[in-house]
Amino acid sequence: MENRRPIKARGASWAKQLAASIARTGVTPNQISVLSAIFALGSFFFYLNPAQTLSFSGSVILGALFIQLRLICNLLDGMVAVEHAKKTKSGELFNDAPDRFADLFIIIGVGYAMGFYDFAIELGYLGAALAIMTAYVRVLGASMGTVHFFMGPMAKQHRMAIITIASIIDAIWYSQSEHFGALYVALWILVVGSAITVLRRLIKVKTALETN
Repeated sequence: MENRRPIKARGASWAKQLAASIARTGVTPNQISVLSAIFALGSFFFYLNPAQTLSFSGSVILGALFIQLRLICNLLDGMVAVEHAKKTKSGELFNDAPDRFADLFIIIGVGYAMGFYDFAIELGYLGAALAIMTAYVRVLGASMGTVHFFMGPMAKQHRMAIITIASIIDAIWYSQSEHFGALYVALWILVVGSAITVLRRLIKVKTALETN
């Protein structure tokens, strides 16, 4: 059964070299997975109250940077585990659980960063819940015998990409008198897209179960 998210970056030479270097240090895939959640927590704190942390622009850029560090960990934990034969019996637990915490931290943080817009904080909580639901449906289906369905339109990589891009836009166009609001738009797109993703995956799981 295929339970590994297809990621093009696994074939990149930098990723292969970095994974090989990490594997030689004795750092385990599980530790890398936990580190991904720690980076996500860092992102949460930068988004949480950007006006009080650094400048608004600096805070959202650092929030986006920590998202990318989270994603690099997500890439490397699987590569170290599979390509370098360092799987553990608890590997699936560490592969999945930290990701759910990471989604929670990042998306709720973005909601608070845009708290000067109507319903932004509520959208952050709703977006985080729906992000977790996309993974829940995938794992639920796999527990009943289907493959893991990773399709979007708002799978993990899509969620993180839209938040990162919106953070860069807001950082560039931000001024002391006006917020550009790209992250607020991103929250709406994330919520709607995640709801569609949950529905699509539910339909895929149902169809797979009834046709096998």
